[in-house]
Amino acid sequence: MQAAYCSEELTVLTPEEENRYLQAYLPLVRKIVRQLAPQCSSVIDRQDMEQIALIGLLNAIRRYGAPDEAFGSYAAQRVRGAILDELRSLDWRPRQLRQKCHQLSDLLRELRKQLGREPEWEEIAAQGVSVEDYQEYLQLESAASLASLDEILDGEGGSGSLSLEGRRLDDQFITQRMLKEALDTLSEKERLVLMMYYQQDMNLKEIALVLDVTEARVCQMNKKISEKIREFFD
Repeated sequence: MQAAYCSEELTVLTPEEENRYLQAYLPLVRKIVRQLAPQCSSVIDRQDMEQIALIGLLNAIRRYGAPDEAFGSYAAQRVRGAILDELRSLDWRPRQLRQKCHQLSDLLRELRKQLGREPEWEEIAAQGVSVEDYQEYLQLESAASLASLDEILDGEGGSGSLSLEGRRLDDQFITQRMLKEALDTLSEKERLVLMMYYQQDMNLKEIALVLDVTEARVCQMNKKISEKIREFFD
């Protein structure tokens, strides 16, 4: 989950070498596209996602230099970040949809206060919410939570970011220790979700099946994980 440290003395690769490494890491690109497709496909089609992911991989290769055993996790973070950056840059939540999401978010917050727990789908539906609107809300909320978490881990989340790239060795050690302490605040199930998402490149549906919970519950856990880690570093 940590960004790999890149040496400042990078080897300049030839176009032939770049192409060879692109081909070698195509399976990684396809895994990440498959992982993010449920959250992004309503805004970006799969072919465009693959092109964006390939550009992210190429940029990772050029920044990192000749891949080694640590390159895979670094490239995965860069590829995932490229897709989520594109999602954020698009008008992926037009005004009417944003209003609907805000209304549903307010409704869910009120239900939590009333019930003292996360509401069940039947309780949400009783408020006049359609299945389609709820699924759309969950997808957008999940994408936003994943983007927020990726920003933290990729070093783009301001002073609370965790990226090791370009840091001095003593700074890296401190950051690694703080990250370990932050992860220790997560529950066992939350740490398992992170492992399945970042290390095994599983999508939300697959994670939900493993944990025997709903996709909605996984979305809620993603959001909570992001909030916990961000609060720890703020």
